[in-house]
Amino acid sequence: MTNPFQFLQQTRAEIAKVVWPTRREVLVTTAMVFLMAVVFAIFFFGVDWVIRQALELILTFFG
Repeated sequence: MTNPFQFLQQTRAEIAKVVWPTRREVLVTTAMVFLMAVVFAIFFFGVDWVIRQALELILTFFG
């Protein structure tokens, strides 16, 4: 087991290896996430609407 000083040194060394994204990369990926969320929301809204219409047609025809 390492002492706290060695632990902090090792932690700093590992953090130094991390490649942090640039501001532009963060903004682009954030925009892509929001865009995909909107696209999927519209898609699932359409699928829900089609299923609802089909069920209403079936229930009115057989009901």
